[in-house]
Parts: sequence; C-alpha cells; structure tokens
Amino acid sequence: MKAADQWLLHQYSVDFSPVVDNPRARHALLRAHSEILGTPMAFDGMMLFLLRRLDEPVTRFQTKRRDSDDIITITVTLKNALPPTSPTCMQVYNIIFRKILGLVGFEQIGRNYFNPNAKREIQQHKIQLLPGFITSILQYEQEVLLMADVSHKILRTETVLDMLAEIEQTKGAGWADVAKRVLAGEIVLTKYNNKTYRVDDIDFNIDPMNTFDKLDGTKITYAQYYRDAYGLNISDLGQPLLVSNPKKRDQRRGMIDHIHLIPELCTLTGLSEAMRSDFHVMKDLSVYTRITPNVRMKELTNFIGSFPRNQEASTYLQKWQVSFEAQPVRINARIMDREKILTGHQGKNEISLGENAEWSRDLRKDLLSCIGLHNWLLIYTARDSKNAMEFLNAFNTVAPRLGMETRPPLICELRDDRTESFIRVIRQNLSLQTQMVVCILPTIRKDRYDAIKKFCCLEAPVPSQCIVGRTINKKQTVMSVATKIAMQINCKMGGELWTVLIPSKMLMMVVGIDSYHDSATRGRSVGGFVASMNHDLSRYFSRCTFQHTGQELIDGLKVCMTSALRKFKEINGKLPERVIIYRDGVGDGQLPAVVEYELPQVIDTFRMIGTDYSPKCAVVVVKKRINNRFCSLNQGNLVNPSPGTVIDSVVTKPDLYDFFLVSQSVRQGTVTPTSYNVIWDNSGLAPDSMQSLTYKLTHLYFNWPGTIRVPAPCLYAHKLSFLVGQSLHKEPRIELADRLFFL
Repeated sequence: MKAADQWLLHQYSVDFSPVVDNPRARHALLRAHSEILGTPMAFDGMMLFLLRRLDEPVTRFQTKRRDSDDIITITVTLKNALPPTSPTCMQVYNIIFRKILGLVGFEQIGRNYFNPNAKREIQQHKIQLLPGFITSILQYEQEVLLMADVSHKILRTETVLDMLAEIEQTKGAGWADVAKRVLAGEIVLTKYNNKTYRVDDIDFNIDPMNTFDKLDGTKITYAQYYRDAYGLNISDLGQPLLVSNPKKRDQRRGMIDHIHLIPELCTLTGLSEAMRSDFHVMKDLSVYTRITPNVRMKELTNFIGSFPRNQEASTYLQKWQVSFEAQPVRINARIMDREKILTGHQGKNEISLGENAEWSRDLRKDLLSCIGLHNWLLIYTARDSKNAMEFLNAFNTVAPRLGMETRPPLICELRDDRTESFIRVIRQNLSLQTQMVVCILPTIRKDRYDAIKKFCCLEAPVPSQCIVGRTINKKQTVMSVATKIAMQINCKMGGELWTVLIPSKMLMMVVGIDSYHDSATRGRSVGGFVASMNHDLSRYFSRCTFQHTGQELIDGLKVCMTSALRKFKEINGKLPERVIIYRDGVGDGQLPAVVEYELPQVIDTFRMIGTDYSPKCAVVVVKKRINNRFCSLNQGNLVNPSPGTVIDSVVTKPDLYDFFLVSQSVRQGTVTPTSYNVIWDNSGLAPDSMQSLTYKLTHLYFNWPGTIRVPAPCLYAHKLSFLVGQSLHKEPRIELADRLFFL
C-alpha cells in the first residue's frame, strides 16, 4: 500500500455534550457537519481522522438530534499529526479498506467480506458457498503491506427452525434437550443484517409474540419489530427463541442483556460434524475451496484490480491519497537441505527424501527401536472373527519385518458388542504383565471408545489400540493397515520409529505445549505437555493439566515441567543444558499473557529444580491459523513452495523475532505455512539453527511418515489434550507418561 508524498493524518478526539451513547447516532451527527470538517474523514466512534488540519486546535459546533429537540455540542480537539507508518494509521487504513470493500459490492459477515452476487449453490448438500477475502493492513519489515487471501463462507440453506422441526420429529419427547445440545456453540447468520451470533441456549418459554423494550422505552413484540424494521413476516408464531450472550466488545459498550433470535430468520454457518465426516460433502466443497496457487493469485489480482475499475472506490482512494499495487510483493526465501530419515538399530539405515518429504514406501526395514510384544490381548466380537484372524495373520507377517518380536495374543471373542462386555473381558484378562490391549470394534461409537480408553488410561494403566472393523475387512489393504498399526503399537509401548540427525552437542530437551477444550466441563480446557527425553528427540514424557476460563495455563504447567526435568535427569543422569519450548494453541489475544506471566513462571521452574540450574532456553509461539500464503515462481508458473522453505524477511514484523516455515507438501490446493514467533531466546542458537531445528522436528511425528505443519512435540501435545478433553476428562495415570499411549 502506498501513501502520497508528504501524507499526514490528523487525529482528533470527539466529545459529545450531553453524552451520546449510540455509536450510529455519533457517526450520523458528525457526518452531518462534513462542510466544517471536510472530507475524507474516518471516525471510529471516539477518534476522528482527517487529512486536513482544521484552522483551530479546538473546534466546537452545535447540532440537533433527529429523534428529539436536544441540542448537542460537539468538541473536536487535535491530538496528533501521524506519519504513514504510525501504528494508529494502520487502524485507519483498515477502516478505509473496509469502506472500499463495501463500494465494490462486498458485504461483511463476521470479520470478513464476501460477495453475495457470486454465491455458489451446492444443492445436493443444502449448502451455499460465498466467495470472499480475508484482509488486513499492517506495518511489516520494510513497508506497509496489504495481506489478502481467498476465503469462503459456508452457509446452510435450511433455517434453524427447519432443524428444530427435524429434531422434534426424530427424537420425540426429549427433543428439546437434544436441540439445546446440538445447537449450543453453533454460529448462526441473521440474513436480514448479515450478523453472526453464537447460540448459547434455547428459551422454550418465549416466542415471537413476547415483547421487549425498545431504546425509547416502548414495548413491541418480536414479530412486530421484524415486520416494521425489515419487512419480514414470521410464519411460526409459536417457535422458541435462540439465546445469544453479548460478545465482549458489546459488553464493553454497555450491552449486558441476552440477545434473542428468531430460528426462522437464522441459518447455520459452517459444517456439522456429520458433514465433515461425509466424503462426498468434502469432495464437492474442495472443488471450490482447494484452489491452486495459480488460481489463487488470479483471484487476488482481479480483486485488487477491481478498485480502480470501480468509479466510487477509485474516487474514494484518490481522496485519501492512497493506492494499492496490482502485483504481490516478491520475497527472497531459503530452502533448507532435505533431511535423511534414520531407522534401524542406532540409526544405521538412511532414507533419502524426495521433493514431497514423504517416506511411507521406504519403511521396509527395522525401526529405530522396537519393544517385543509378548503379552497382549486381542478382543473382538463374533461378527468380526474372520477379519480379526486375517488381521492377526497380517500383523504376524509385517511385525518381524519392522524388527518387532511378537508372541500370540490372548484371544477374547465376545458374543455381543455391548460396552460392558468389552470392559468386563479386559478386566478379567488383564495382568501386571499385559503390555497392550487391542480391541476390534464393530462400529464407530464414541461412548464405547471413551469407556475403553478410560479403563486403560485411568483405572488400569495399559496402552490400548482400538481398530474399527471395516478398516481391516479388505484383503488388498490389510497388510498396509497392519503395518501402520504395528508401528503405532510399538510407539505406544515405548518404541521409536525413526529420527533425523540432531547436531546439537549440548544435552537438549524440546517441549511441545497445546490445549483443547474439555467436552464434559464447559469453560474448562486441557493443556497437553510433551517433552523429549533423549538426544535423538524420539522418546517422550507427557503430562497434562486442566485450566478454567481466565486461569493461566502455566499454573499447572509448572508441575508438568518439573516432572519432565526430573524424568530427564533420571534417564540421562543430568538435567538438560538447553530447553526449547514450542507453545501452540495461543490466540493473538493471549500472547501478552504468555510473555508477561507464563514466561517468568517457566524461569522460576528452573530455579525450583536447583538454585544453580539455569539452562539455555527459548520459547517459540507456534501459530497455524494464519492467512499468509506464499507461491514459488517455477518457469513462469506459480507453484507451492518446496518443503523446508523459510521466509524471514519483508513480510515479517519489524519488532519480532519471527519467521514462516513451509514444512509439508500438499497434493491439492495451496500449502499453508506456519508462523513461528520466538518470544524469548537465550538458547545460544543462531536464527538459521533455530529454523533448522524447527524443520527437523516436523519430521518426527510417528503417526505419519512425512513432514507435518508443526514440530512433532506440538502435535503430540495436541493428541494428548484431545484424548483427555474428548474421552478421559482426567489426567492419565503416571505409569503411561513415558510412552506415546495417546497416538
């Protein structure tokens, strides 16, 4: 984004006497006096921004409210003259840009803008797809840049009332409770004003014929209000109302009452869990959403090119004396050397990687370290008997090839598939020598899976492996499936699959931290903590902690860190000399808390271990949900960057130690990079070494023979917190902590 030479923005405070609380009224009163203030102007409700400097530092004028005879005195006071790179200017640029988006035909839904005239109907799935763009203007390393990416808003064509009717028809007497559970937390769109709301409850005691108080104090029914305000007639006057709690920014504006919504006028956004697990839905959506770098760039350049083509938008930009370049910024990136995957005893076997950084076809030899499977249970129902035997034969064939020594399992065949039957037979046959419990389940049922995991992780600590019957019922794929399961079982018992060359001469521990909400307790989340225990970064120790909304995660993480350091010393004979912590699951709003509160607590944890213990340390915040996209130019064609591509200039922040890493390869669409922000560093690692270590760690996730988007300890921490948040709801037994039992 470019501003004209000598561009200067004047910032004014605006006071209304008597006070005007309504933001829309404040805007209207100010706009009515544009002959005094001049144009262009931008007003955020408190501050006014003008390119011109008013004649006097303080300007007063009076105006009359439209809805009364009250005389309002408006005082405009000069506060600052701001250059184009001022942080405050970034806010104004974004205000200007949002206005431009409206002028070229985009509508705001939530935080982003979409083109309603280009919507696509996917009728077979009752879905609408609105194309749009995610945008933000910020100061980057050298200049102010517009970050833009293609986005899509998924809307369902059926209303919430349609969904309630379907639930009532299928669930019978207890349908109201089911409806509350299904809709709680869902985001709905009110098409009459394109606003989104989170559903917190359903109030079955009120309907559209109930009244509420308008701003002027008069009462009106919901039905009459929507008829008067939007010309909408509500057909079902007996429907219950949805309840949405005001957002934090609304609460700051004084809105404390619940918001009531009419189901008939609301549509759900996004995909349901059933839709996400439906292959056909996801395939049909991907035609529009998974676009190649070439198509993505074409859409973005057309988008930016639409501004000068639109007369109103072009005039508005000229008034503000700003412009946008038609072509994206070019960056010099680096590609790190391809890693070699080390397998076999002490890493004697090397696997050279191709351009896709994936090695599934090369895992034909011994794994890095194997645990003998001598005492284990194989449990299945009578209907899965044939599949179970074919799986066992395949398992016994592939396991020795991987270096795993196996003995026959204790076989338990069940007459029925009741959850109680699985738990009973595990309890009856489990002994202190049991290394693994393998259950072949006839169908996917969360309650049964949760019960097995609770028993094996909480009551009787033993690694467990659940297999859905249909995954092993095809002869042509059973060997491949058995190989993957054998590797997973080896990990869960404490074995290691592979590693990469770790050149560090110092004894180092790498920690991954992530969090996941607890599905059983509202307002509570689970913090997963996973720490490496050896030089090869292939053995791990895990703990988890619980936190409630507003509570700092690190309160429990101090216990986790202390346990990990003591375990590390027990295994290695001494404490780590260097600790690298990768902190995932941190939103933008939580970053200050991590820096100001969590970081000092980590340092205190080191002191708790010993007054003279002060390891070299770095804390890196990992951010996956970003909108930055990068493309490589290959013989005039735009393609995805190669795995190992690092971007650490031009589009990084001037006041941060940050970088982007493309670590994985994708078969469809455009690859998403990961952002890394090093918020604390006395590790002694140069930036190149920090980036190299980060890339190496993306090779070490044992559930996938390829690189992943984040360092492996982060994904291990996510898997742990997901298992606890979804199934266990308690911390797993400490006896399992030195194994990857949660894979």
